[in-house]
Amino acid sequence: MAWREIHITTTAAHVEMLSEQMTQLGAQACTLHDAGNQPIYEPAPNQPAPVWPDIKLVSLFDDEHDCSEVYAYLNHQQAAGSIIDFTSQVLADEDWERRCLDDLQPMRFGKRLWICPSWLTPPDPQAINIILDPGLAFGTGTHPTTALCLEWLDENFIPGQTVIDYGCGSGILALAALKLGASKAIAIDYDDKALQATRENATRNQVESTLETYLPDGYSGEKVDLLIANILAQPLIEMARKLANLLKPGGKILLSGILKEQIGQVNTAYSPWILTQAIVFKEEWCRLVGVRQ
Repeated sequence: MAWREIHITTTAAHVEMLSEQMTQLGAQACTLHDAGNQPIYEPAPNQPAPVWPDIKLVSLFDDEHDCSEVYAYLNHQQAAGSIIDFTSQVLADEDWERRCLDDLQPMRFGKRLWICPSWLTPPDPQAINIILDPGLAFGTGTHPTTALCLEWLDENFIPGQTVIDYGCGSGILALAALKLGASKAIAIDYDDKALQATRENATRNQVESTLETYLPDGYSGEKVDLLIANILAQPLIEMARKLANLLKPGGKILLSGILKEQIGQVNTAYSPWILTQAIVFKEEWCRLVGVRQ
């Protein structure tokens, strides 16, 4: 299978917007690289991950994907000054999935939770280590929205709870809950590749016996103690009633993937069922925590 790589040279101020839009336009993966030979260092715990001032955003597309809309968008952004330049190249069949993950390193979230790529040795064997190979599914811990959820789980999760990870991607949040003591985690996603990655990661972490995976229409089971949905604001708004009704009375909901300017709309959509307890910001993103009334 051939792939198309689109290399976009931009700056830190625009990279989040561009990365999100490339994903919306069909990119299978987006990775960031230093465009100016400026080293950055590991952040202190609970601090935002640093990013280079000049960045090369590499987006990966199936070569059969029609990229005409992508190029039109990039030409518009270049004219507007959001990007410096961009190039495109077709790549021969190769393990590009692994290439996109080569730069991942173990990361700590909170005091005790580590996400460690499956091909590396955990730096702290005594910590709670989630061994992860995301494949082409979203969720490595590097994005602020995932970090917001992991940090909350590290600090607040109560062992013995049942959990739904809605839009599970790689399964990273379901796995974190299970390693922190959940009695059962239910991972739901529209993408079969995501569910496959989640099951494989559950096996790597020896929690497969307490994990269930479903397509959205396939789950009609029990209500849970905690629901996590790290997706995007619009689907969160559209599914507000559905997600709220998956919670037990008094159960908690953890929502992320929300830009700062979208938090009011999301909060309003959930207000008939959910009492908001806290909103936390990281860079341009938010995490909302609420309780089912």
